Amino acid sequence: MCDDAQAGRVTEIDDLCGAVMRPGASHAVATPVNTKVRELAEIHVGGGPHCNALSLLAPANVKVVILGQDPYPTAGNAHGLAFSVTRQTKLPGSLRNIFTELANDLGVPPPAHGDLTDWAHQGVLLLNTVLTVEEGRAHAYKNWGWEKVTDAIIAALARDYDGLVFILWGGYAQKKSPLIDPARHLIIKEVHPSGLSVYRGFWGSKPFSKTNAYLLAQGKGPVQWA
Repeated sequence: MCDDAQAGRVTEIDDLCGAVMRPGASHAVATPVNTKVRELAEIHVGGGPHCNALSLLAPANVKVVILGQDPYPTAGNAHGLAFSVTRQTKLPGSLRNIFTELANDLGVPPPAHGDLTDWAHQGVLLLNTVLTVEEGRAHAYKNWGWEKVTDAIIAALARDYDGLVFILWGGYAQKKSPLIDPARHLIIKEVHPSGLSVYRGFWGSKPFSKTNAYLLAQGKGPVQWA
């Protein structure tokens, strides 16, 4: 565990997200994002704050980090948590595959809906590396500056806390692994759960049982995934 001073440093990263989107922000990565957002009529952050993942979970309570890329580009689907959708939304393919692996891994029925807020309340940080998206245009804000903010979040958590689990599905998420010390944390790397790659190693990878076994070994409570 970290001391109060370390926790204070990690808590400060919460302010980065608001700073990037604040009009007139002086942060070097803020200008292109602010300018583009003001120009667009349709911008989706999941119907909630850009940093909903952080607003639901204090840094000191993070036990698991699951990285996504950017929010779902269909209006009304996402709500600020990576891979998660609102309760009334039909499960996207990747989330459906995640639930299938969860059921097979733990021998439990899959969740009844795609809202993963309960995971967040248990210490799972569902963080997209890009926090906004344009309707109908996935990856519209790739390389606009969000990555510097979310890299800072990942690096600070990995630096100031011990015994976290980082789940990196797919090549894009796995590029973040240099920010994480494998001697201090468990890094789970597998192919992305999309239909294009799920048969190349995602099935049978057992990320949920591996995560809980590690958390228990660290003296932390397991996540109730379903």
